Amino acid sequence: MIDRPQTSPPQDMVLLPVRPDSGRHLVLAAVFVCAACGLVYELELVALATYLIGDSVTQASVVLSVMVFAMGIGSLLAKRMRCRAAVGFGLLEAALALVGGSSAMVLYASFAWFGGSGVPLVLFSLTIGILIGAELPLLMSLIQRISRRDADGTVADLFAADYVGALVGGLAFPFLLLPWLGELTGALVTGAVNAVAGGALVLWLFRRDLTPRWRTRLLTLNILVVAVLAGATVMVDDFERAARRAVYGSDVRVAVRTGVQEVVVTDGPSRPPDLFLNGRLKVRGADEHRYHEALVHPAMRGPHDRVLILGGGDGLAAREVLRYADVRSVTLVELDPGVVGLARSDPALVALNDDAYDDPRMRVVTADAFSWLREHEGTYDVIVCDLPDPGITASTKLYSQEFYGLAGRVLADGGRLVVHAGPTGRPHTYWTVDATLRAAGFGTTPYRVRGSEAGVAG
Repeated sequence: MIDRPQTSPPQDMVLLPVRPDSGRHLVLAAVFVCAACGLVYELELVALATYLIGDSVTQASVVLSVMVFAMGIGSLLAKRMRCRAAVGFGLLEAALALVGGSSAMVLYASFAWFGGSGVPLVLFSLTIGILIGAELPLLMSLIQRISRRDADGTVADLFAADYVGALVGGLAFPFLLLPWLGELTGALVTGAVNAVAGGALVLWLFRRDLTPRWRTRLLTLNILVVAVLAGATVMVDDFERAARRAVYGSDVRVAVRTGVQEVVVTDGPSRPPDLFLNGRLKVRGADEHRYHEALVHPAMRGPHDRVLILGGGDGLAAREVLRYADVRSVTLVELDPGVVGLARSDPALVALNDDAYDDPRMRVVTADAFSWLREHEGTYDVIVCDLPDPGITASTKLYSQEFYGLAGRVLADGGRLVVHAGPTGRPHTYWTVDATLRAAGFGTTPYRVRGSEAGVAG
């Protein structure tokens, strides 16, 4: 008589509180959430670095390249934790939630109090990349402890959940998190979601794979991480006020986030207002007249019945144009209605721009200058480009040959175009603007005014 061998689950399989199929779906759901959180961390770093440092192309390249490199390191390091995948994944998600969730606040603090955030940016990119890179190998180990059937299909499911999660995170960041919560709160909330998802997967689904001591440790760690992130969320407003005082001084009177940028106005009892856009000084009230007079008046020598101002939402270029009594109409195209609204209503800014927006000759259009020129019909005698500095990557298209070609299309015969080309202290940028104008068919007259930004008239 031959005894039939008793069958039992392989020793490396784990007993679950749910059926294996349900457990598999829960692991895939965790992959989805973790991927979404990971991409939000990446986009938060890129967005905040662009705001704090500038040059979005460079910052995006630094963050993404460092993170992809670090993800490879993380995948290799995860091999050492696969024998205790549940413990490793629990520790990993708690660390990722804390580091990723606090990254935006730490970067902003470094910028505000230490004057730079380049080194912290690289360190956060490296750390977050390593932690993200270790996620999938550990999740693969966990899902294999549920079922070893259809290994190829399991890999495909994991990558599909990862990619779809990244898509959702990438869309949620600009359309939900930024508009509703802002950069700092958005990162903290994302970290809390990350901690809850990772902790729940390990402490509930794989709890029988943990010793009582490790269950207590992971539960305590996740509670602490969520508590730290929740506490930081409560303190965000106070933190931002303190950081603004560190950046702008104690004279911050207005600080608002529009749908486009952060707008800050500082002034004092004995000095005119200064206007900052995304941390960069746009208007220095004490001597702004040098820049705006130098920008506008050379272009007004000739016919100037109809004037187009691109940018200039502060109303200061319009103020100079409206000094000419024979100007019949001024059209101002500004992307950010928040700046226009502030320039219309803030008493100090209204005094600075001589209440230009109440002039009946003024017409304001809220639009992107490039897109508006593509669709607009009509001609102008003078076009004044009072746009962001050409050294900022976000404004690159407004200094392109295509942009000047569109401007030339709406410029009347014999009309003049004047362009702010940046300070002559950056000669490469300055002469690139000049060369681009000439390539677009304009005859240029470069000029500089002492104490003012440089201009290039075409």
